[in-house]
Amino acid sequence: MSRLSRRPVPLVAATVAVLLAAACGSGSGSGGGTSSSDTPVSGGSLTYAVDTEPVSWDIDVSQQDITGSIQRNVFDSLVYQDDKGQFHAWLASSWSVSKDLRTYTFHLRKDVTFTDGTPFNAQAVKTNFDRIVDPATKSQYAAGLLGPYADTKVVDPYTVQVSFTKAFAPFLQAASTPYLGFYSPAAIAKYGSKLGAGGPADVGTGPFVFSSYTKGQSAVLTRNPKYSWAPATDAHQGPAYLDKLTYRFLSQDSVRVGALRSGQVQVAKSVPPTDVKTLTPGSGLTVISKQAPGGVYNLVLNASRGPFTDQRVREAVQRGINVDADVKSVYFGAYQRAWSPLSPATVGYDSSLTGTWPYDPALAAKLLDQAGWTGRDSSGYRTKDGKRLSLVWPLMPQNLVSQQHDILGQAVQADLKKLGIQVERPRQDVGTFVKQLFGGKDDISDYSWARADPDVLRLYFNSAETPAKGGANGTFVKDPDLDLWTEQGQTSLDPATRAKYYTQVQKRALDLSLVVPMYVVSSVYGASTHVHGITADANTWLEFHDAWLGK
Repeated sequence: MSRLSRRPVPLVAATVAVLLAAACGSGSGSGGGTSSSDTPVSGGSLTYAVDTEPVSWDIDVSQQDITGSIQRNVFDSLVYQDDKGQFHAWLASSWSVSKDLRTYTFHLRKDVTFTDGTPFNAQAVKTNFDRIVDPATKSQYAAGLLGPYADTKVVDPYTVQVSFTKAFAPFLQAASTPYLGFYSPAAIAKYGSKLGAGGPADVGTGPFVFSSYTKGQSAVLTRNPKYSWAPATDAHQGPAYLDKLTYRFLSQDSVRVGALRSGQVQVAKSVPPTDVKTLTPGSGLTVISKQAPGGVYNLVLNASRGPFTDQRVREAVQRGINVDADVKSVYFGAYQRAWSPLSPATVGYDSSLTGTWPYDPALAAKLLDQAGWTGRDSSGYRTKDGKRLSLVWPLMPQNLVSQQHDILGQAVQADLKKLGIQVERPRQDVGTFVKQLFGGKDDISDYSWARADPDVLRLYFNSAETPAKGGANGTFVKDPDLDLWTEQGQTSLDPATRAKYYTQVQKRALDLSLVVPMYVVSSVYGASTHVHGITADANTWLEFHDAWLGK
């Protein structure tokens, strides 16, 4: 879940490209005035239906994509990463990187203000970065993006140096993400831990102001009338065209798509495969789909507990799930089956892994026999020393389940039951889910992790990146090779050198059977053809600064 950027050195070449175009017409919401089909107009309200809701709105704390994608409209970054992986000036007008990759110097714009009227300056950068690494903040992701952070030095009011204890090539890309965006220091001092509640306390420098939040229903953003510091890649530099941007939280696919068809919303996220073909320009609607970079949707196997401490059991699960059939049956061919934990849309992806671990239930059964799970109980499940082979894979609360993962999970359960493996799927509240995950109490967890940089593999497999510390290493494995290669990948800006390390990481993770890559995540949006100017960033998240409503 995330995205980022960095600078003058093109180390990342995200292949994600995306441009939501559209024609114009009469605004299905409350669109702006008349216009030609290609002339933006100001005014109007756009409503965007999303499938999940942030657990926390605090960008320094949350690790959810939904938090970052919404807050992107409220919080700017030092640099901007385009859909080609290139970096551009944003809040920083220029920057330089030391040869040892340990110090990044940013020269800041002098005309930027937070929406509370206070200036954005070097001290604001320091205040935010120091807050992120403060253990009291309990950052679940942003702290990981700062890696081996040492400190931030205020050189002068508009020059700042960010230093690391060792080479840290991924920083520029990390600095482009909303998770390393900037709160007003005054807001941090006033609201502190209450920033997670969202609403007017969220004070940034972005093109929209977070005006209100109604839990379980919607979040309302309104135009920042003073905004004039968009990245040069944007189509215009002034305030956003839209008066209001509303996010509605509609977790059920049918409700979300129904709202799009009826015109209650103008854009909808995560259009289910069964509806994709019905949304056509002829119907006044269109679909945009793009593979996301970063981690694919993986089943992450916890190698630190229970049956999964035996690699043969992990491999049996990896080879005993009919990934091809399961993904096709649930997604009707809309999503590509995955062979690596890394998305093909990410630099460093190892395409040679394709076909290297096909479905092989006979091999899976043989591995389980070798591991000693040879008995059977009255329900047909395998046993060993009188104990059933049972795995725990919790379900998140229904309103946080996206892309039919619960349905795909049922197919996986059925595959493994054929092998004599029981998979328990208790439905948990958010608090319990997080506590169990962070504590390594479950056997399987499942997630993707959007990020336009292969450094995402460090979060998955480096032993220092435990969930409790904000990482994503749900394998809880400590493998010297994975630690070494994910750290070496941080020491160079050369794409070929980085690809060498990250290729080794992908193969090693599969050889150890630490993950079962299921499918390559694609962002699939439905939109009214009256909507114009929506773009997507390197993570395939929609951006609304240039968006406008036509007639």
